[in-house]
Amino acid sequence: MSTKLQALRERHNTLVAEVHKINDGYGADKAMPAAEAEKIDKLVGEITDLRAAMDRETKIAQLAVENLDHDELRNRHTKDPARQDNPDENAALRAYLSGGVNALSAEQRGRMSARVNTDIRAAMSTTTSAEGGYTTAPEYQRSLEAALKSYGAIFDAVDTIRTATGMQMNFPTADATAETGEIVGQNSAVNGQDTTFGNTTLDVFKYSSKKIALPFELVQDSFIDIESYVQDILAMRLGRITSLHYTTGTGTGQPRGLVPAAAAGKVGSTGSTVSAGYDDLVDLEHSVDPAYRGRQSVSWMFHDTTLKGFRKLKDTQGRPIFVPGYETGNPGGAPDRLLGRPIIINQDMPVMAANAKSILFGDFKKYKRRMVMDLTLFRMTDSAFTLNGQIGFVAFQRQGGNLIDAGGAVKYYQNSAT
Repeated sequence: MSTKLQALRERHNTLVAEVHKINDGYGADKAMPAAEAEKIDKLVGEITDLRAAMDRETKIAQLAVENLDHDELRNRHTKDPARQDNPDENAALRAYLSGGVNALSAEQRGRMSARVNTDIRAAMSTTTSAEGGYTTAPEYQRSLEAALKSYGAIFDAVDTIRTATGMQMNFPTADATAETGEIVGQNSAVNGQDTTFGNTTLDVFKYSSKKIALPFELVQDSFIDIESYVQDILAMRLGRITSLHYTTGTGTGQPRGLVPAAAAGKVGSTGSTVSAGYDDLVDLEHSVDPAYRGRQSVSWMFHDTTLKGFRKLKDTQGRPIFVPGYETGNPGGAPDRLLGRPIIINQDMPVMAANAKSILFGDFKKYKRRMVMDLTLFRMTDSAFTLNGQIGFVAFQRQGGNLIDAGGAVKYYQNSAT
């Protein structure tokens, strides 16, 4: 750990302790002076800035490692003779990138076996900057800056199962929560009451990453590992679409997402089109039966903008009801919790708006994410691409999801209409 990062963490932990010391000095029967509340607000702001600075320092350290790895790769595979330390391997790599495994000699194939493991028109280009040309210009920094956008938080929250086939799966259900026994008199006959069963299905759908066609020139001239980058992009595309469908999918022609499958827990009162109060959160939590609330997998799920609103909520004494990540006993702050429950930030959740189902609470392990075997990536050098001087890439994966629940394990908060 760098000296700067260590200093930031020490300062962070000192301020966290100070926030708790001030806040703990005032109970429900003792109002916090305005000056003290203002001091807490300033400390919380500084703590937030420190956390951002720590994240930045960590990323800088990671970039340093990534640049070292990239420099090593560039030195091994550049066409500049002054940098070539393994001409034979470079020739094998260029042959593979141009024509695939079939273009390699037996000797080259053996040398490249540890490196190769994957087997119209609208193509990318070295002459058009936005289509790949930026990656071939020698005057640019020899690393790729890619935009980031969060997705996929739901994958860790739900239960994932893998199957060898995509045949429809059936999940028998039963809700006997309204069934009770009885008291009978001496020598009296008992009454009868049948129990009922239901069935929930879990179907899969074939997802495509959409295709990408790379010209040979871009594959040969790019100073980054363009093929590996494209493969990562294809996997990311599949991750984004399935993350969205597992959250808000309609169930018609696509998986049924958590939001449409959840039951109503709390509808906000008039004037709550873009907000939720403390009482709303308590009502939503208690709309889920205690039999589910006692499980460790029970948590909250909402968009990051919803979390931002909760961080600004204060009680009648001006004290924040939610102090994120400032619990003691864990250097650097513990994971954020709301009303003592874990928080899952899912950027595919609806943001607060009129009639929006913006907050989920419950046991998300009741949602089953089904994957049929593994992601399949195709690298295509058939005539449809070769005659255009291209290499094609596309990925497929069969997936599905549904909430397998008969008793209301997951409930939603819905903003008011007006």
